[in-house]
Amino acid sequence: MLKRKIMDELLAWKQEERKPCLLVRGARQVGKTFIIEQFARDNYENYIYINFELMPSMKSIFDGDLDFRTLRLGLEVNFPGVKIEKGKTILFLDEIGACPRARVALKTFAVDGTLDVIASGSLLGLYYREITSYPVGYERSLELRPLDFEEFLWATGVSDDVIDLAREHFTKSQPLPAGQLTRLADLFRIFLLVGGMPAVVNAYLATGSLTSAREVQAALLDNYRNDIVKYASVSDKPKILRTFDSIPMQLAKKNKKFTWADIDPSPEPASERKYGSAINWLKDAGLVNICHNLQEPAAPLMANARPDCFKIYLRDTGLLLAMLEPGVTKAIFDGDNLVNQGGIVENVVASELAAHGHPLMYFERKNTLEVDFLINPTGDVTAIEVKSGNNTQAKSLNIIIQKYPTVTRCIKLEKTNLTIDDKQIEHLPLFMAMFL
Repeated sequence: MLKRKIMDELLAWKQEERKPCLLVRGARQVGKTFIIEQFARDNYENYIYINFELMPSMKSIFDGDLDFRTLRLGLEVNFPGVKIEKGKTILFLDEIGACPRARVALKTFAVDGTLDVIASGSLLGLYYREITSYPVGYERSLELRPLDFEEFLWATGVSDDVIDLAREHFTKSQPLPAGQLTRLADLFRIFLLVGGMPAVVNAYLATGSLTSAREVQAALLDNYRNDIVKYASVSDKPKILRTFDSIPMQLAKKNKKFTWADIDPSPEPASERKYGSAINWLKDAGLVNICHNLQEPAAPLMANARPDCFKIYLRDTGLLLAMLEPGVTKAIFDGDNLVNQGGIVENVVASELAAHGHPLMYFERKNTLEVDFLINPTGDVTAIEVKSGNNTQAKSLNIIIQKYPTVTRCIKLEKTNLTIDDKQIEHLPLFMAMFL
């Protein structure tokens, strides 16, 4: 059973006196149904579960009037063995995107307050279905992503004490003991290969086999491509597929900036006009993270973001590896620095930052200066450089320190122990991205 951070948010929601309905969003196969079912069974006496894709007849409950009395009667008729009691009964509406009127009814449930209601759906099902009226103010949205590295550590049996000790060293800027550094670095390398999709993590834990994990990853990639065929318009399908399949090639480039021309070799060159909707579709599906270039590395960062210049990362790095040839997996497992791992390591750092709520942005100037990520968590604009090899130089960060006083903290994530150099650049092991 995988421990997920979202469980704490669900438990806090349950304690609220007057609560909205919850809508848990996320890409397919990130574990939405599992975690909500676990929460419902562990914390309520009575549990009603409706999956609108597997139980389409249940849509009839929402065909008529949407007042609570009518809805309650419909639920009691279809679930005669379940008592509806305030504070003791939860209704889970799974794949709610397949029943738009159930989404409208969330307002009724929230206003009445008798039932605690959680809905969930894939991002595609929620964004690409028409809703007559959104329950604004009566619906709180949470997004579930693939496991981050800390959740992966929990899954592999690493205790909170070990993680807390590493966090304490990070906070105090103290080097880690050699044994702990090696252990966490080795697990981070496995995390690169396995990723955070629950089915893949479970396959790896059950067998200890990266081959088994890769088989599940291949099946998930096929499912995502099938979703493109299922949900996308006829004209957009080939564009989305080309864009999705181009991501590993885009990240293998030196500057990793997304380039339209790399998508389509047809006589009519690829452009934002032709392929912009494909990128939006992949973002809406929860498959990618978009990282925008900044005009200046100054707060507020969002005001300096360029919408026309960006990088694209897959949300799950394990799936990125599964799109590459098996030799890359072996090279990472063996610690072979001769293989270009830059885009792969950047991808996992992007996923960690996004999972912790950071908008993704980077900064470059005339191809001579590039800072992989900039964040502004506490008012201190922080520049982050990511290196997959053993090069301890921080050329871009040195330039940032000299020319851009708006940046007040510099971090280099690399294969190292924690140190701070004479320019106050913090050199952190790659896995400490989980603490940023």
